[in-house]
Amino acid sequence: MTGPIELTPFDLVLAGILILANGAVSLALDLRLGKRLAMATVRSVLQLSLLGFLLERIFAANGPLPVIAMLIVMAALAGVEAVRRTTRRVRGLTLVSTTVMLSTSLIIAFYGIHFVLEVDPWWKPQYIIPILGMILGNALTGISLGLETTLEGFARDRDQVESLLAHGATRREASKDIIRRAVRTGTIPILNAMIAAGLISIPGMMTGQILAGEDPMSASRYQIFILFSITGAVALGTISVVTLTSRLVFDERGRLRVDRIHSVDGDN
Repeated sequence: MTGPIELTPFDLVLAGILILANGAVSLALDLRLGKRLAMATVRSVLQLSLLGFLLERIFAANGPLPVIAMLIVMAALAGVEAVRRTTRRVRGLTLVSTTVMLSTSLIIAFYGIHFVLEVDPWWKPQYIIPILGMILGNALTGISLGLETTLEGFARDRDQVESLLAHGATRREASKDIIRRAVRTGTIPILNAMIAAGLISIPGMMTGQILAGEDPMSASRYQIFILFSITGAVALGTISVVTLTSRLVFDERGRLRVDRIHSVDGDN
């Protein structure tokens, strides 16, 4: 196996022609996506370049503190971004999302690092940071879908929930169907990704390792480990955030307070 092919800035310019083609299609069909495409392109280039710059210095520092700081910042930003993707909000939602993202993603990442990969020391940045990043990227989608479905469910099914409460149901019993639907919605994307992996698509980590010259069988085992870790994080995170969010729309007397839910313009 040979090492990875180095990309130059000119190579990236050539790849950028594909983005220009996308913009041309948007203009030709009047899709009005040009501004959004340009913004997404600029953000991705700046963010990935900044990430590469930071990781070079974290790797060179060779200590746990920069790694821990990076992990916390990544998880916190993911929690905030999950809320930004929703069109309904309730007071305390960002705190719930950030807390869940921090706790569940870090627990799953540390489990994989310590018990599966047995990395010593655990804070080796070339392992823990990419693994957490892949977990966060997928958990973010599941959690944001769970949040959106939960708040939409309470707003839409208000009469049904209040009827159940009036007939003696507990808050948990009255919310059961909404919570079940929200958790299902949040976990379906990762389940679909697992089904497609290997037959329809080659997932990102396996692709990266193969491009870096790793043995394909070794790369496939790493990808299986990552898929299992991501699925665990998505399930645990979605269940946790949906359950905690459902509490925010009830008051201390167990009454449904749909007035606490407000709509916002989608940021995504």
